[in-house]
Amino acid sequence: MGEHWSGYIGSLHVHWDTLITMWFAMIVLIIISLILTKNLSIIPTKMQAVSESVIRFFTNNLKEVKDGEKHIPLVASLFLFILVANLMGQLPLRLIHLKNGELASPTNDINLTAALAVMVLIYYLFYGFKEKGFKYIYHGLGIEGIITTLVDILEMITRPLSLALRLFANILAGEILVSVVLGLFALAAPVPVMLFEIFVAFIQAFVFMMLTIAYITSAVSNEH
Repeated sequence: MGEHWSGYIGSLHVHWDTLITMWFAMIVLIIISLILTKNLSIIPTKMQAVSESVIRFFTNNLKEVKDGEKHIPLVASLFLFILVANLMGQLPLRLIHLKNGELASPTNDINLTAALAVMVLIYYLFYGFKEKGFKYIYHGLGIEGIITTLVDILEMITRPLSLALRLFANILAGEILVSVVLGLFALAAPVPVMLFEIFVAFIQAFVFMMLTIAYITSAVSNEH
């Protein structure tokens, strides 16, 4: 557990297992999206009602954010991708053992979680500067203003680090726990642990989403 199937693309070192499971998660989401949004009508079908409920979930969480609807694509994509990626660690796919590793959750790779966190950082910085200009991080030349500016910059650096490490550590720890219990107690005992890890998969996706919303809110709000 935790050992990656590594290789090279030219001089670039990559984790093939993470790339495969990442693309698999994206393909699953695309297929589900196409199915749920097929043949949309004024009178919704059951599948359309499900898709509208999903969008309503994100809309409700963004209703306090200025122009919240414009952020739904990012927030929804992050939540759904992380959720599917997290759940892959509990699906039969992880039982496929490769020569140098296994196909576990792509979110147990710090490279992926860091990339997601940096994407969030770039996103809310863009909207922060768009909304407030340079005043987003600049608070004047006085002692108080300089200290506040430096604290804001430090906070911007630590936010993506916190996002990346939280998601990576929780998913990796959960998969290690399931593997250890599976090795010690065979078939029956890991079931409660796996069910708990499915719950954790939802919680971690939700926490990542809510922190992203909090950062966007901070960037676009009038109070800063």
